Amino acid sequence: MQMDEISPQSRFWIGVVSASHVKCGELGGFAQLCHGKSASLRKMQTGDWLIYYSPRTEMEKGAPLQAFIAIGEVDDDKVYEYQMSESFVPFRRNIRYISCREVQIRDLLEQLSFTRGNKNWGYSFRYGHFEIGREDFLTIASAMMRTD
Repeated sequence: MQMDEISPQSRFWIGVVSASHVKCGELGGFAQLCHGKSASLRKMQTGDWLIYYSPRTEMEKGAPLQAFIAIGEVDDDKVYEYQMSESFVPFRRNIRYISCREVQIRDLLEQLSFTRGNKNWGYSFRYGHFEIGREDFLTIASAMMRTD
C-alpha cells in the first residue's frame, strides 16, 4: 500500500478485537466486529480502511497486548451473515488485508489525536469500533508498514 494511493473519499476506522479473533479474520479475509452485530460493519464503505487494535491475545482471559495488529481495506459493499454455530450467526464484511507488523499503542500515544495527553486514552476503545481521522490513520499505518 502506498499512502498516496488512498482515495480522498476513504474513511478510517479502528476495530477492537482480541488478537486470536483478528487472526481468524485475516485468514478468512473478513472483519467481524462488536460481537457479530451488523451496525459497525454497515458504517464502512468500499475503499474505507480498518485497523485492528487488540487489547488482549484472547477474548476473555488472554494476556494484555495493547497493539495495532492488522490493517486492511474494505473490499465491497456486502455485509453478510455467517453461521459459526447453531446459536451464533454473526455479520461479516470482506476485507483485503495487507502485510504489516504489530505496533504497540504505547509507542504512538503522544502522536494520535484521540490519545495524546489523555491518561484515560483507552476510553475510545470500549465501544469496539470508531472512526479516526486521516492523519491518525497515516500515523498508525506508517508505523505498521515500517520494515526496520
